[in-house]
Amino acid sequence: MTTSEKRPEEAADAAEPTATDATDDASTDTDSTDDVTEEVEAEADATADAETIDNSGDDANDSGPRGDYASGRRFSEFPVSAELLKGLTEMGYTEATSVQAETIEPGLAGRDMVVRAKTGTGKTCAFGIPIIERVTPGARKPQAIVLSPTRELARQIAREFDGMCKYKDLRVLTIYGGVGMGPQEQALEEGVEIVVGTPGRVLDHIRRGNLDLSEAVVSCLDEADEMLSMGFFQEVSKILSKVPQEAQTLLFSATVDESVKKLVSKYLTDPVDIMLSTDTDHVEGITHVIYETDSNYHRARALMAVIDQEQPGTSIVFCNTREDTGTVASFLDRQGMDVQLISGELPQKKREQVMAQVKAGTVQFMVATDVAARGIDIQDITHVINYSLPQDPAVYMHRIGRTGRIGRTGKAISLISSTSLATLKVLETQFKVEFERKELPNPEEAARLRVNRQVERIKKAMGTSAFESYLGLVRALKERPDGDALLATVLRTFFLWDREQRIKETGLDSVAALAEARRGTGDERDGGRGRKGGRSGGRDGGRDGGRDRKGGRSGGRDRDRGRDGDRDRKPRSDRPRSDRPRSESRPQSDAKPASAGAESSGAPKRRRRRRKKSSD
Repeated sequence: MTTSEKRPEEAADAAEPTATDATDDASTDTDSTDDVTEEVEAEADATADAETIDNSGDDANDSGPRGDYASGRRFSEFPVSAELLKGLTEMGYTEATSVQAETIEPGLAGRDMVVRAKTGTGKTCAFGIPIIERVTPGARKPQAIVLSPTRELARQIAREFDGMCKYKDLRVLTIYGGVGMGPQEQALEEGVEIVVGTPGRVLDHIRRGNLDLSEAVVSCLDEADEMLSMGFFQEVSKILSKVPQEAQTLLFSATVDESVKKLVSKYLTDPVDIMLSTDTDHVEGITHVIYETDSNYHRARALMAVIDQEQPGTSIVFCNTREDTGTVASFLDRQGMDVQLISGELPQKKREQVMAQVKAGTVQFMVATDVAARGIDIQDITHVINYSLPQDPAVYMHRIGRTGRIGRTGKAISLISSTSLATLKVLETQFKVEFERKELPNPEEAARLRVNRQVERIKKAMGTSAFESYLGLVRALKERPDGDALLATVLRTFFLWDREQRIKETGLDSVAALAEARRGTGDERDGGRGRKGGRSGGRDGGRDGGRDRKGGRSGGRDRDRGRDGDRDRKPRSDRPRSDRPRSESRPQSDAKPASAGAESSGAPKRRRRRRKKSSD
């Protein structure tokens, strides 16, 4: 029967320390967000930040138009095992989506395939069903390898596989960077049939001799174009070279660029080419709105004014850089918004908590980069908000595909400036996007909307508090010369309390966790040289442990780390430097002069010691 195993990341997460809650001021519009906009040079874990989710879930089987989401064929009509059908039925999957209907039969026949289909159309089941049916139950040797660009996507794929093969004697293992190698090594030693992982960590296990793919019958690349664009071409090539030449290769990709073509020509044999609708196709049912920023607004304040005016529901806010992600999430948090962020700088456990709450519908705003959002398929997204337009127009189409799903309507809102005009023109001419142009609220209107929002927060608290006995004090305070300052202090205290209550309710504060992580990396950089002049930790300090005990590299080649950072570090913003919020400027550190002084004072001491030695 079932052997759905506890995957090693669960054990690693249990031992991972939790981040300290933030104590930053969370009250008014004028609060600074410097803590979360520090420059981060040490890249955090890998390819971060992306919750996945290409599967046939509720979206695929929900009532809605045919086309991408329904083929009219039931899974029982395909030549699959009764055990697999039972698992699919328990997951609520009964009717195949179009991509599944096109790929299951050639996949079962062992054909190589190149498949292009948009996010959320059931791609995980499209390659999962053939893989599960082609591996030998109970073999306890790796027979299938599935590569994913991000750890969260890998985890989601593995969860889908666990559900589908629940009634088959198969073990599924997820391996990726950012967690300990030990549990993964142990699971591989005990035996698994299906391995799902990110390229860097998979290659590490191969080099260490933990993972042997010599008996694999199928390999699969999900989100292949993103994986290669993140710089994993060499890792992917080396992994595929370890798979028998006669093994089946499945490649799922939103686009097929030159790097993907190169991979196809080298590792696929007479592949079936299946092209359905992609994320760059025109999406019906989405209203596209643009707001042009001006010198009256810092961009973060412009975003807040747009949110106050548009009153969006569950939304994803896309940023072009990690730094903007931190700035936006922190600013919205200080305004009392229900916001969480996804970033590779967050500990793995925090990212999983964020995605769990987002998928549960308890978070209104999720702030992320494009890498973080690759493969995201979250239910009931009503708005996609572009803090800045991406440089690549196709990325815009990929972003907005998160809303307006399965016949629903959605809205894409973008902040633009003069530097966005080229992207805007391509979207209008080549992608036939029709934009509705709106003006930002003027300062007076923005102030009115802000007051209304804050009043609503206070009124919400009134229902749970006895306040009548304080009315006399309020009247007395208003009569005092310093009454305004006193009442402002009271409001500030209230908004701080209100934020703490929200954190207690959710049990999660990703904004504070990011600030803590960034302070930690800053401390590591400041402590690079110890007081005795040596490098902290020797050569291991910057290499995640350097070479491990078995002679491999635990971090040097574990290139799941920091890929999103490389990709996200694009030009900082669409606005001139003079128009950036203070919170987006690089904070000036006064630690360096002190450090320099310490080094200069230390040098004469060493010279004096040398002179003393020579005189002896």
